[in-house]
Amino acid sequence: MKDAVTGRSAWVLLISGLAGWLASVTLTIERFKLFTDPGYKPSCSINPVLSCGSVMATDQAAVFGFPNPIIGIAGFSVVVTLGVLSVAGVRFPRWIWGGLWLGTVLGVVFISWLIFQSLYRINALCPYCIVVWAIITPLLAVVTEQLWGRSRGPLGVLAEWRWTFVALCYAVVLLLVFLRFQDYWLSLL
Repeated sequence: MKDAVTGRSAWVLLISGLAGWLASVTLTIERFKLFTDPGYKPSCSINPVLSCGSVMATDQAAVFGFPNPIIGIAGFSVVVTLGVLSVAGVRFPRWIWGGLWLGTVLGVVFISWLIFQSLYRINALCPYCIVVWAIITPLLAVVTEQLWGRSRGPLGVLAEWRWTFVALCYAVVLLLVFLRFQDYWLSLL
């Protein structure tokens, strides 16, 4: 059985994939500039809290021995490809959506770990990373709807409540970011 994506979901898939891919490419370029010039200040190093340079210099920025954004380039390339084809009306077998869902869940797990590391170990935030953080849960919601939107039982409930999950994730991350850096944020007032 092949499933078609609704127009709005296809566009969300494409736009979120493009935004994630662009953020990943930009981070990778910035990281390679740091490799070649240790004195280079990344464009996303804005202040003590929003500082890609601080984040890129850590072990967490290359968990598997290469810069993490390379994973984003590969993963979001798949999302962009499926997004373009979905916008064009191409239907995919269910196993394609299952693979994308599994990859997105793994992405959510990895990004959750990176959020924790940024907040409580590195003590800095990377603006381009935040773009990826913001994209991954809506992407999971769209793929969850595509895969299980017409299901009954627990998977159908998961698909039905997907946007509540996204809103809850956003609220938790925003609260954690505010609480972790509240002295800095309040000093701006």
